[in-house]
Amino acid sequence: PALAVLAARGRLVTAARQRALAEGGRLCASDLHLLLNLLGGGAGAGAGEVWTPVCLPRFNPDGYFYAYAARLGEEEEEGVTLILLSTEREGFYAAAACRRQLEDTLRAQGWLAELAAAVRGGAGYGPSRPGAPELRHFLYKPLEGPEEMQQLPQFTSPELEEPYTSEEEQHRLFDLYHYLHSRVHSPHRPLRLLYHVAEKETLLAWVTSKFELYSCFSPLVTKAGAIAVLTKLLRWLKKEEDWLFIRYPAPF
Repeated sequence: PALAVLAARGRLVTAARQRALAEGGRLCASDLHLLLNLLGGGAGAGAGEVWTPVCLPRFNPDGYFYAYAARLGEEEEEGVTLILLSTEREGFYAAAACRRQLEDTLRAQGWLAELAAAVRGGAGYGPSRPGAPELRHFLYKPLEGPEEMQQLPQFTSPELEEPYTSEEEQHRLFDLYHYLHSRVHSPHRPLRLLYHVAEKETLLAWVTSKFELYSCFSPLVTKAGAIAVLTKLLRWLKKEEDWLFIRYPAPF
Protein backbone atom coordinates (compact mmCIF):
# COMPACT_ATOMS: atom_id res chain seq x y z
CA PRO A 1 0.00 0.00 0.00
CA ALA A 2 0.99 3.61 -0.55
CA LEU A 3 -0.38 4.65 2.85
CA ALA A 4 -1.40 2.75 5.97
CA VAL A 5 -3.51 4.38 8.69
CA LEU A 6 -4.51 2.83 12.00
CA ALA A 7 -7.52 4.54 13.57
CA ALA A 8 -9.56 4.08 16.72
CA ARG A 9 -13.13 5.39 16.63
CA GLY A 10 -12.26 8.02 14.08
CA ARG A 11 -8.98 9.08 15.71
CA LEU A 12 -5.53 8.66 14.26
CA VAL A 13 -3.35 6.12 16.08
CA THR A 14 -0.46 5.95 13.63
CA ALA A 15 0.33 6.25 9.94
CA ALA A 16 3.04 4.97 7.60
CA ARG A 17 3.71 5.92 3.99
CA GLN A 18 5.82 4.80 1.09
CA ARG A 19 8.93 6.93 0.71
CA ALA A 20 7.80 7.99 -2.76
CA LEU A 21 4.52 9.29 -1.34
CA ALA A 22 6.32 11.08 1.50
CA GLU A 23 8.57 12.83 -1.01
CA GLY A 24 5.65 13.71 -3.26
CA GLY A 25 3.96 16.10 -0.83
CA ARG A 26 2.24 16.50 2.51
CA LEU A 27 -0.80 14.59 3.64
CA CYS A 28 -2.94 17.56 4.69
CA ALA A 29 -5.17 17.46 7.74
CA SER A 30 -8.30 17.89 5.60
CA ASP A 31 -7.39 14.80 3.56
CA LEU A 32 -6.78 12.83 6.73
CA HIS A 33 -10.12 14.01 8.13
CA LEU A 34 -11.80 12.82 4.95
CA LEU A 35 -10.28 9.36 5.34
CA LEU A 36 -11.13 9.08 9.02
CA ASN A 37 -14.68 10.35 8.60
CA LEU A 38 -15.32 8.07 5.65
CA LEU A 39 -13.63 4.90 6.86
CA GLY A 40 -11.98 5.35 10.26
CA GLY A 41 -14.98 5.49 12.55
CA GLY A 42 -15.94 1.87 12.16
CA ALA A 43 -18.22 2.35 9.14
CA GLY A 44 -15.90 0.30 7.00
CA ALA A 45 -15.48 -2.27 9.74
CA GLY A 46 -19.23 -2.66 10.14
CA ALA A 47 -19.44 -3.82 6.55
CA GLY A 48 -16.59 -6.34 6.96
CA GLU A 49 -14.07 -5.22 4.35
CA VAL A 50 -14.47 -2.14 2.16
CA TRP A 51 -12.73 -1.44 -1.15
CA THR A 52 -13.55 1.93 -2.69
CA PRO A 53 -11.91 4.68 -4.74
CA VAL A 54 -11.19 7.85 -2.77
CA CYS A 55 -9.76 11.21 -3.80
CA LEU A 56 -7.54 13.21 -1.45
CA PRO A 57 -8.14 16.66 -2.97
CA ARG A 58 -5.38 18.53 -1.16
CA PHE A 59 -2.81 15.89 -2.08
CA ASN A 60 -3.92 15.48 -5.70
CA PRO A 61 -7.34 16.76 -6.86
CA ASP A 62 -6.94 15.08 -10.25
CA GLY A 63 -6.29 11.53 -9.05
CA TYR A 64 -7.49 8.98 -6.56
CA PHE A 65 -6.42 5.98 -4.54
CA TYR A 66 -8.16 2.70 -3.89
CA ALA A 67 -8.96 2.48 -0.19
CA TYR A 68 -9.24 -0.72 1.80
CA ALA A 69 -10.75 -0.59 5.30
CA ALA A 70 -11.46 -3.31 7.82
CA ARG A 71 -11.91 -3.70 11.56
CA LEU A 72 -9.08 -5.44 13.37
CA GLY A 73 -9.72 -8.02 16.04
CA GLU A 74 -12.74 -9.77 17.44
CA GLU A 75 -15.95 -8.24 18.75
CA GLU A 76 -14.42 -7.47 22.15
CA GLU A 77 -11.64 -5.57 20.36
CA GLU A 78 -14.06 -3.49 18.31
CA GLY A 79 -13.07 0.07 17.54
CA VAL A 80 -9.68 -0.39 15.85
CA THR A 81 -9.75 0.11 12.08
CA LEU A 82 -7.04 -0.31 9.46
CA ILE A 83 -7.11 1.83 6.31
CA LEU A 84 -4.80 1.03 3.41
CA LEU A 85 -4.47 3.15 0.27
CA SER A 86 -3.29 1.56 -2.94
CA THR A 87 -2.64 2.82 -6.45
CA GLU A 88 -3.52 -0.61 -7.84
CA ARG A 89 -7.08 -1.08 -9.05
CA GLU A 90 -6.86 -4.84 -8.45
CA GLY A 91 -5.07 -4.48 -5.12
CA PHE A 92 -7.89 -5.68 -2.86
CA TYR A 93 -6.49 -9.16 -2.18
CA ALA A 94 -2.99 -7.84 -1.53
CA ALA A 95 -4.43 -5.30 0.92
CA ALA A 96 -6.51 -7.99 2.64
CA ALA A 97 -3.41 -10.18 3.00
CA CYS A 98 -1.50 -7.24 4.47
CA ARG A 99 -4.31 -6.68 6.97
CA ARG A 100 -4.27 -10.33 8.08
CA GLN A 101 -0.50 -10.26 8.56
CA LEU A 102 -0.64 -7.03 10.56
CA GLU A 103 -3.55 -8.27 12.65
CA ASP A 104 -1.73 -11.50 13.52
CA THR A 105 1.39 -9.54 14.52
CA LEU A 106 -0.53 -7.05 16.67
CA ARG A 107 -2.41 -9.86 18.42
CA ALA A 108 0.73 -11.92 19.01
CA GLN A 109 2.48 -8.94 20.60
CA GLY A 110 -0.57 -8.07 22.72
CA TRP A 111 -0.89 -4.64 21.13
CA LEU A 112 -4.32 -5.21 19.65
CA ALA A 113 -5.81 -5.90 23.08
CA GLU A 114 -4.06 -2.82 24.48
CA LEU A 115 -5.46 -0.65 21.69
CA ALA A 116 -8.96 -1.99 22.25
CA ALA A 117 -8.67 -1.36 26.00
CA ALA A 118 -7.51 2.21 25.36
CA VAL A 119 -10.51 2.77 23.08
CA ARG A 120 -12.94 1.45 25.68
CA GLY A 121 -11.33 3.49 28.45
CA GLY A 122 -11.20 6.71 26.45
CA ALA A 123 -7.96 7.68 24.78
CA GLY A 124 -8.27 11.44 25.20
CA TYR A 125 -7.39 13.84 28.00
CA GLY A 126 -9.29 16.53 29.84
CA PRO A 127 -8.62 20.30 29.80
CA SER A 128 -7.34 20.08 33.39
CA ARG A 129 -4.56 17.65 32.39
CA PRO A 130 -1.99 20.43 31.74
CA GLY A 131 -2.51 21.69 35.30
CA ALA A 132 -4.34 24.89 34.37
CA PRO A 133 -7.83 24.79 35.94
CA GLU A 134 -8.78 28.16 34.41
CA LEU A 135 -8.60 26.60 30.95
CA ARG A 136 -11.87 25.29 29.53
CA HIS A 137 -10.61 24.10 26.16
CA PHE A 138 -7.93 24.73 23.53
CA LEU A 139 -6.77 23.83 20.03
CA TYR A 140 -3.03 23.65 19.43
CA LYS A 141 -1.26 23.13 16.11
CA PRO A 142 2.56 22.93 16.02
CA LEU A 143 4.14 24.60 13.00
CA GLU A 144 7.67 23.32 13.50
CA GLY A 145 9.22 19.96 14.25
CA PRO A 146 11.00 17.14 12.45
CA GLU A 147 10.63 17.14 8.67
CA GLU A 148 8.74 13.86 8.92
CA MET A 149 6.21 15.49 11.24
CA GLN A 150 5.71 18.39 8.82
CA GLN A 151 4.66 15.83 6.22
CA LEU A 152 1.73 14.87 8.48
CA PRO A 153 0.22 18.09 9.95
CA GLN A 154 -1.51 17.50 13.28
CA PHE A 155 -3.26 19.31 16.10
CA THR A 156 -4.30 18.40 19.62
CA SER A 157 -7.20 19.40 21.84
CA PRO A 158 -8.69 18.03 25.08
CA GLU A 159 -12.05 16.36 25.45
CA LEU A 160 -14.99 18.73 25.59
CA GLU A 161 -16.33 19.06 29.12
CA GLU A 162 -18.87 21.30 30.83
CA PRO A 163 -20.23 23.69 29.69
CA TYR A 164 -19.58 22.27 26.20
CA THR A 165 -21.19 18.85 26.48
CA SER A 166 -24.26 19.59 24.35
CA GLU A 167 -24.06 19.68 20.57
CA GLU A 168 -25.39 23.24 20.56
CA GLU A 169 -22.69 24.49 22.92
CA GLN A 170 -19.98 22.64 21.01
CA HIS A 171 -21.07 24.28 17.77
CA ARG A 172 -21.08 27.65 19.49
CA LEU A 173 -17.54 27.15 20.80
CA PHE A 174 -16.18 26.13 17.41
CA ASP A 175 -17.95 29.06 15.77
CA LEU A 176 -15.99 31.27 18.18
CA TYR A 177 -12.76 29.50 17.23
CA HIS A 178 -13.62 30.03 13.58
CA TYR A 179 -14.11 33.73 14.27
CA LEU A 180 -10.71 33.94 16.00
CA HIS A 181 -9.05 32.11 13.11
CA SER A 182 -10.57 34.45 10.53
CA ARG A 183 -9.42 37.49 12.50
CA VAL A 184 -5.82 36.43 13.08
CA HIS A 185 -5.47 35.30 9.46
CA SER A 186 -7.22 38.31 7.94
CA PRO A 187 -5.52 39.22 4.63
CA HIS A 188 -6.04 42.91 5.42
CA ARG A 189 -4.78 42.98 9.01
CA PRO A 190 -3.31 39.70 10.28
CA LEU A 191 -2.79 39.47 14.04
CA ARG A 192 -0.39 37.60 16.30
CA LEU A 193 -2.47 37.85 19.46
CA LEU A 194 -6.22 38.32 19.85
CA TYR A 195 -8.06 38.62 23.17
CA HIS A 196 -11.82 38.31 22.75
CA VAL A 197 -14.54 38.57 25.40
CA ALA A 198 -17.67 36.70 24.36
CA GLU A 199 -21.02 36.43 26.09
CA LYS A 200 -20.22 33.30 28.11
CA GLU A 201 -16.43 32.95 27.92
CA THR A 202 -13.16 34.68 27.19
CA LEU A 203 -10.97 33.50 24.33
CA LEU A 204 -7.40 34.12 23.27
CA ALA A 205 -5.73 33.28 19.96
CA TRP A 206 -1.94 33.22 19.77
CA VAL A 207 -0.11 32.68 16.48
CA THR A 208 3.66 32.54 16.02
CA SER A 209 6.04 30.98 13.52
CA LYS A 210 6.17 27.92 15.81
CA PHE A 211 2.51 27.27 16.65
CA GLU A 212 -1.13 28.29 16.45
CA LEU A 213 -3.11 28.20 19.69
CA TYR A 214 -6.80 28.94 20.24
CA SER A 215 -8.01 28.83 23.83
CA CYS A 216 -11.14 29.29 25.90
CA PHE A 217 -11.46 30.46 29.53
CA SER A 218 -14.12 31.46 32.00
CA PRO A 219 -15.52 34.95 31.30
CA LEU A 220 -13.60 36.73 34.10
CA VAL A 221 -10.06 35.83 33.00
CA THR A 222 -7.94 38.86 32.09
CA LYS A 223 -5.63 39.06 29.10
CA ALA A 224 -2.55 38.88 31.34
CA GLY A 225 -4.05 35.93 33.21
CA ALA A 226 -4.85 34.10 29.97
CA ILE A 227 -1.31 34.60 28.64
CA ALA A 228 0.14 33.29 31.92
CA VAL A 229 -2.03 30.16 31.69
CA LEU A 230 -1.08 29.59 28.04
CA THR A 231 2.61 29.96 28.86
CA LYS A 232 2.16 27.13 31.36
CA LEU A 233 0.19 25.14 28.78
CA LEU A 234 2.95 25.56 26.19
CA ARG A 235 5.50 24.12 28.61
CA TRP A 236 3.24 21.09 29.14
CA LEU A 237 2.70 20.64 25.39
CA LYS A 238 6.45 20.72 24.79
CA LYS A 239 7.04 18.17 27.53
CA GLU A 240 4.34 15.82 26.22
CA GLU A 241 4.83 16.28 22.47
CA ASP A 242 6.01 12.70 21.93
CA TRP A 243 2.76 11.49 23.52
CA LEU A 244 0.49 14.00 21.79
CA PHE A 245 1.91 13.87 18.26
CA ILE A 246 3.27 11.41 15.73
CA ARG A 247 6.62 13.13 15.34
CA TYR A 248 8.26 10.56 13.08
CA PRO A 249 5.63 8.92 10.83
CA ALA A 250 7.38 5.89 9.41
CA PRO A 251 8.07 5.55 5.68
CA PHE A 252 8.49 2.06 4.23
